[in-house]
Amino acid sequence: MASSKGLSDSAPAWMAVVLRIAAVYNVLWGAAAVLFPLAAFRWAGMEPPNYPELWQCIGMIVGVYGVGYWIAAGDVQRHWPIVLVGLLGKLCGPIGFLWSAWNGTIPWIAGWTIMTNDIIWWVPFVVILRWVSSAPDSAHSPAQSG
Repeated sequence: MASSKGLSDSAPAWMAVVLRIAAVYNVLWGAAAVLFPLAAFRWAGMEPPNYPELWQCIGMIVGVYGVGYWIAAGDVQRHWPIVLVGLLGKLCGPIGFLWSAWNGTIPWIAGWTIMTNDIIWWVPFVVILRWVSSAPDSAHSPAQSG
């Protein structure tokens, strides 16, 4: 996909692959949360929420991130802000979980999804953002936007 200056996205191919895998994962995870909102709570032995619609809303948000990752995979240089927002969510989610688990408001077992939803994406997302910021032909890099 070409950027607005006519340059093709010269990102290494693995970046698009990682973002497409993240997209599919997020859409599937989000759909599961929407369609089966109590499943994760039952699996973790937690009391089901009074308002499963809130969990379904979280699932919808996760699924929408997946759409964003798919778009970003088409032109990593142009759509780096999607990757940045995704990384921020993948950093803040575990922080919120650790805070809640440490304070005893959520059981530690509920953190099993932190590994697949967040931690495994940290390194590739950081590498993608570092590559974009140092790409010499990137008209859309964070260094060029400021």
